[in-house]
Amino acid sequence: MTEPGPREAAKIVETAGGRIVGRTRLQKVGCLLELAGARHGFKFAYHLFGPYSERLNIAASDAEALDLFDVEECVASWGGRYSIYKMAAHSADEIPSSLRTIAKTAADADSIELELAVTAAFLAANGVEAPWEEVAALKKSKATSDRLGHAKDLYKKLARDDLPVRLPAI
Repeated sequence: MTEPGPREAAKIVETAGGRIVGRTRLQKVGCLLELAGARHGFKFAYHLFGPYSERLNIAASDAEALDLFDVEECVASWGGRYSIYKMAAHSADEIPSSLRTIAKTAADADSIELELAVTAAFLAANGVEAPWEEVAALKKSKATSDRLGHAKDLYKKLARDDLPVRLPAI
């Protein structure tokens, strides 16, 4: 099997409705879609902000170079930088509606709550028996009780019954 490339990276943005704000959010939406059976082919490993795919990072840069989507570089109010991935036109006809729904929900979610929810799902899919507790230990500064509660609520919205592959029950 060949490695996923720019077209698969563009498919992630397309599945999310044609717009994803932030590199971390792109990674989390990509991981979520892989867990849900989208089969774009990206492999994820645990990294500082949770599941991360270097191949997706490279493929997104290649997709921009090939004009499969536009990337707007922005400066946050606190001085950091972030990217907005946008597709001028997209046709999600062959994408299952359940995947479109969770990708759009994830793309619109609070970035930290999404990070916590997808990290818990990734850990559970990789054999961690108490993923929420592990997320709380790994991400102490982010995993406040309020944020964890919101992340669990978000995960309930994402873990739909009609996905091609059922997300872990956590």
